[in-house]
Amino acid sequence: MLDDARRLAPRFAARAADSDRDGSFPERDFAELREAGFFGLMVPARLGGAGAGFAEYADIAYELARGNGSTALVFNMHASVTGAIAGVTDELAELLGLPAEALEARDGFLKAAAGGAWYAVAMSERGAGSRLSELSTTYRRVEGGFRITGAKTFCSGAGHADAYLIAARSADDPAQVSQFLVPAGAGLRVEPTWDALGMRATGSHDLHVDVTVPAPALLGGVEGLALVAAQLAPHWMVASYAAVYVGVARAAVDAAVEHVNARGLGRLPAVRARIGRADAAVSAAHLVVREAARRVDGAPGEPETNRWVWRAKLLAGTTAAEVAAAMLEAAGTSAMRRGHPLERLYRDARAGSLQPATSDVCADWLGVDALGGDPDADGVAPRW
Repeated sequence: MLDDARRLAPRFAARAADSDRDGSFPERDFAELREAGFFGLMVPARLGGAGAGFAEYADIAYELARGNGSTALVFNMHASVTGAIAGVTDELAELLGLPAEALEARDGFLKAAAGGAWYAVAMSERGAGSRLSELSTTYRRVEGGFRITGAKTFCSGAGHADAYLIAARSADDPAQVSQFLVPAGAGLRVEPTWDALGMRATGSHDLHVDVTVPAPALLGGVEGLALVAAQLAPHWMVASYAAVYVGVARAAVDAAVEHVNARGLGRLPAVRARIGRADAAVSAAHLVVREAARRVDGAPGEPETNRWVWRAKLLAGTTAAEVAAAMLEAAGTSAMRRGHPLERLYRDARAGSLQPATSDVCADWLGVDALGGDPDADGVAPRW
């Protein structure tokens, strides 16, 4: 699928300015992703998917982001859901003691994705961010399933997805945080709130939840798995964004090179030096992302793997913002005009260090770990 991603990226880039200007969702991009089978990327081959690993996802997300960061970011959410579900292998399910019904539901969700269904993530909340332990959305058991109530924010693709991964805390035991895959429809209401500086085409609106779902909607079939999964294998919640923002950073370098060549600015040593430093920075960050992805595929959840996961997110976020700013300066004032690719890429890149885990949180996690502490538990605020 890597070749398909490279084929689609220029098409996404050609439409990116319009969706950014209007803040409209890139529906044509997603129609092409569906047609090319990308929604089944993380689905095992036995269920009709491509059976990709995390490293393959990272390479594809990087290429898609070179076309349109917003499209790649929303696709990342779907890949995160399907990748996490597919990561619950039969062996792991047996180890965790998951019920057979949960495995049947897992396979059903994945088969649907391979058939073209796509999933969004409804996790963050105002005041809590993505910290699972502080969510105000709650669920309680009812006859035949669960009642979920609350409100989510920054739900990318809101109003367009076929189903939403919703995180909620148990009303009876707030220490238990669970995740549910809830189909779009009655009980889910989108409130248009997304009018942001960057990543304007992600449609990251608020989602109001007041819905009853059947028991199989509970991922894993056991309550309280969300916090455990986040701490043991954080790659989907932390590092999946990284490849997207490195792709945005590379697109900024490419756009600057095109602009500089068109205007004959390459004769200026300062311009050449900025582009050279940016090229090196993006290449270095990309190597870290790929190393983290390689380790995730080889040894998911291992302490050293998780260190690389947090490093990848930190470097991707900071590098994207710094490189995009440098490329805007290299190109000059004319690149600040609305509609210029660098103006959009500068705004999109700035979001990288703000998305969870933020660059400050990543740096603190790595610092606590380097000093011999428990990076998941030590700190002023809970990580999750």
